[in-house]
Amino acid sequence: MAEKSFNAFEMAQTQFDKVADILELEQASRDILRNPMREYHFNIPVRMDDGTYKVFRGFRVQHNDARGPGKGGIRFHPQETIDTVRALAMWMTWKCAVVDIPLGGSKGGVICDPHNLSMREQELICRGWIRQIARDIGPVNDVPAPDVMTSAQHMLWMMDEYEVISGGKYPGVITGKPVGQGGSLGRTEATGYGVVFTLREALKEMDIKPEDTIASVQGFGNVAQYAIELYTQLGGKVICVSCWDQGDQTSYTFRNKGGVKLTELQKITDHFGGIDKKKAKDLGYEILPGDAWIEQDVDILIPAAIENQITQDNVEKISKKVRIIAEGANGPTTPAADKVIEKRGIFMIPDFLANAGGVTCSYFEQVQSNMNHYWEKDVVLGNLDAKMTSAFIAVSDMAKKEKLYMRDAAYVISVNRVAHACRLRGWI
Repeated sequence: MAEKSFNAFEMAQTQFDKVADILELEQASRDILRNPMREYHFNIPVRMDDGTYKVFRGFRVQHNDARGPGKGGIRFHPQETIDTVRALAMWMTWKCAVVDIPLGGSKGGVICDPHNLSMREQELICRGWIRQIARDIGPVNDVPAPDVMTSAQHMLWMMDEYEVISGGKYPGVITGKPVGQGGSLGRTEATGYGVVFTLREALKEMDIKPEDTIASVQGFGNVAQYAIELYTQLGGKVICVSCWDQGDQTSYTFRNKGGVKLTELQKITDHFGGIDKKKAKDLGYEILPGDAWIEQDVDILIPAAIENQITQDNVEKISKKVRIIAEGANGPTTPAADKVIEKRGIFMIPDFLANAGGVTCSYFEQVQSNMNHYWEKDVVLGNLDAKMTSAFIAVSDMAKKEKLYMRDAAYVISVNRVAHACRLRGWI
């Protein structure tokens, strides 16, 4: 999902090793948590619209299910790799543990580019993915969800295929479904809102008013858009966003020092989060290089795109004005960059805490689907706020008590909870 020299799984393992040393974990705990419990690799043959056949490579990695059924999204991406999926599955284990929901960590993917596929072809990939993995997922053992370049429609096709194979109605087999087809109100907003719930709590701790802050956001997909929405409702101002341009195969930053207007940008954005450059320029936005988002003189940075975005090569470009980084993406900051951020005293809200709103609301959807009873939107978002706030306070308290970097404090809580579950089950 990034440059070839970057390996997300090695990064995830490095982060784990650091915390295993802090916790003084015994070797058996390290061995069972450092690698996935099981993983699946398979082919998905599809008859394309032109009559030819193409075989796509699919994956599902189940990192750990000691605390409950596996949980994690399915990515469609042309540069998907098994190591990226392994890393994301591990991060899902810690994410579910840090917000204390009874789920484990999984992740899935298909090497494909939806930009170049018809809806029919995408449907066949979805159904083919389920046919290959149906025996190994389900409402009580592993529950997929949408992720990069997959949507509620993809999830519905997958649920339908699973029900055809299983011969029953199982809306709890997958989350992120359309509302009215087993989906939950509030699920679309959940990840972006969750980022801002944790950001709000960080600002409270630092005695900073949201209306006195300015932010720069990387990405303009679902997470970024809803984070911008809630952050601006709290009074903050976003001056730039960045996004990937499919036509140019590169990224751009769109800056408006007077403040980004979310609704006007949404009108000129495709469903993959790509902003029309010409129309943006006509609206008064400066078009800057893709990495310019990180160099802005702002109080808050919100990386909300993909992994490996704040690295040893660009971390020094972060303005001295920046006080908080809230990671909306998974794994956007490398361990080498983390050391610089920690040394500078920037308050870090780590990814698996900041963006846990999505999996938390997915859990709510799963509960509702299994009960066949659905909650009102204010109930969903109220429960989400309570969960995210409680998790943030627990991590912040741990960081202060043990004098730990916020990422390390979040890991200490998560790894401890999962290792404890493994011990209770008699696995180690």
